[in-house]
Amino acid sequence: MIRTKMAEFSEQESPLKGEIEIDESYFGARRKRGKRGRGAYGKTPVFGILQRQGKVYTEIIPDCVKATLQAIIRGKVSLKSVIHSDQWRGYNGLVDLGYKKHYRVHHGNDEFANAKSHINGIESFWSYAKRRLMKFHGIPHSTFSLHLKECEFRFNYRNQNLYALLLKMIKLNPLF
Repeated sequence: MIRTKMAEFSEQESPLKGEIEIDESYFGARRKRGKRGRGAYGKTPVFGILQRQGKVYTEIIPDCVKATLQAIIRGKVSLKSVIHSDQWRGYNGLVDLGYKKHYRVHHGNDEFANAKSHINGIESFWSYAKRRLMKFHGIPHSTFSLHLKECEFRFNYRNQNLYALLLKMIKLNPLF
């Protein structure tokens, strides 16, 4: 029940603006023999948006195609933002949609930062979320979204007293 309140609280955030990092990641058990990379069997794709020096937003997605990713970006990121991403083709055309600037890093060339861009912030969040969720030794698919939103909540409010914040949330919106 608390995870549901955290998820609702996270969804109420206003559009992200300024310097924005976007990336997708896959969550699930360790890779087994078979398909590698994007769409690996048994993995759940998750899209993330991080406002530098600010908050992160995550969403479970059915696929990583351009239409899916750009619909989320348009709904969550202000047009005045500068976007940083990797070379994934799903991010092509963001400037054409009206975004101020779009910088990319080329992971395929072993580039993780350049003079103009990096996505180390969102990569850091993926690392944090995966380490945290690994402690549960498997999460049912039916509750994965709530666990992911809990990670988002903890990351966004990591410098605050979470206990006091949760009490305030429950006081404003009782569980029952």
